[in-house]
Amino acid sequence: YQNIAGNLEMAGTWQPTDGKMELSKYDISVENAGTLGMTFNLGGYTLDFIKSLQEMQKKMAAQPEGADNSAQGMAMLGLLQQLSFNSASIRFDDDSLTNKVLDYVGKQQGMSGKDIANQAKAIVPFGMAQLNNPELTAQVTAAVSKFLDDPKSLEISAEPPASVPFALIMAGAMSNPLDLPKTLGVTVKANED
Repeated sequence: YQNIAGNLEMAGTWQPTDGKMELSKYDISVENAGTLGMTFNLGGYTLDFIKSLQEMQKKMAAQPEGADNSAQGMAMLGLLQQLSFNSASIRFDDDSLTNKVLDYVGKQQGMSGKDIANQAKAIVPFGMAQLNNPELTAQVTAAVSKFLDDPKSLEISAEPPASVPFALIMAGAMSNPLDLPKTLGVTVKANED
């Protein structure tokens, strides 16, 4: 690429009364490359939460360097219990970037772009096996293979059946991170609208 041109589109809503915050569109598009889009939906982001968060940040900033911040850390965890996770997604819509990258990497290694894609498809199941989640591994492997065979779109989304408190997410991340994809309802799909 000699010159890059593109645009950014954003849309969202926030309801201060109940704290529902939704980023319904955050698309970064680059001509002749693709579009990277993100969305998220949270609950509990009220004015009271923001005020408490700002007060907490002031207290933490006022602490002398090296001071014990464990009390503030616990208070921050308590504050985050007010937030809940509803959904999030990240999506890439290809506009020729994928094959250009595959061809470039292939050329660097004396191979074709198709050979690089086939190597990537073979490696994905081994990388995913560390999660010890056969269902998600199969889903990711199928989606990546489908995308690399015909690069249109690749999307990772998290949509739990019900809101998940941030405290539960953090506790799960610390105690059993392998269960987080199930808790958050993570799915991966390729070439779907």
